[in-house]
Amino acid sequence: MHNNLLEVRGFIHSIESFGAVDGPGVRFVVFFQGCPLRCLYCHNPDTWKPGIGKDISVGELIEQIKKYKSFISSGGVTFSGGEPMLQPEFLEALLLACKEEGFHTAIDTSGALPLEKQKAAINASDLLLLDLKCIDTAVAKRLTGIGNENMFSTLDYCQQIKKPVWIRQVLLDGFTLDMEQAHLVGEKLKDYSCIEKIELLPFHQMASYKWEELGLKYTLKDLDTPDKKKTEEYKEILRTYGLIV
Repeated sequence: MHNNLLEVRGFIHSIESFGAVDGPGVRFVVFFQGCPLRCLYCHNPDTWKPGIGKDISVGELIEQIKKYKSFISSGGVTFSGGEPMLQPEFLEALLLACKEEGFHTAIDTSGALPLEKQKAAINASDLLLLDLKCIDTAVAKRLTGIGNENMFSTLDYCQQIKKPVWIRQVLLDGFTLDMEQAHLVGEKLKDYSCIEKIELLPFHQMASYKWEELGLKYTLKDLDTPDKKKTEEYKEILRTYGLIV
């Protein structure tokens, strides 16, 4: 790899060397610093602010990842956040460096940025873990501060270039866990051949303490984890549209 790419620098929040829920197999997960969204249920609000965290070069980070090659050889590397697409040059350089080392790569992204800012990284990745905040763009905006239009532009581009996608959605009572919405999601997604599967993530309160530590107002403190029966009903509706959930 050209030394100039190895010298590209960016800001990361943290790493997880044995991730099991961020793509296929055991993954080395890099959490980027900085995010344009303000999700009411965010479990990493400490990643929001850009330009802070650990300042690191692509070369330095790749050397860390290579130490775990034997453990992640059947999995790969996932870039999460925060929002990795906020640092597109750093992300693209990391993806290319990982490809040279033979690692499978995935980007966990909201797809919320303009598509032109994302294309190079999408092209260089093997898989997108793409967040569907809400099928109703007005509710998505209420939940995150941004509508879902860019996310669907991202998905359309993945369909165009045949880039594999896993859709992820957090289920929250009163927001996204709604059976009418489930039908809308199924109808919208059923014709995308790039979607390999959908992962439904029930809302939980495990990160609420981070909001308190950061002095942030947490508005979902009284919201319960979704009822399993309702979650199963939502899942079954999506399956009636031929989607793998």
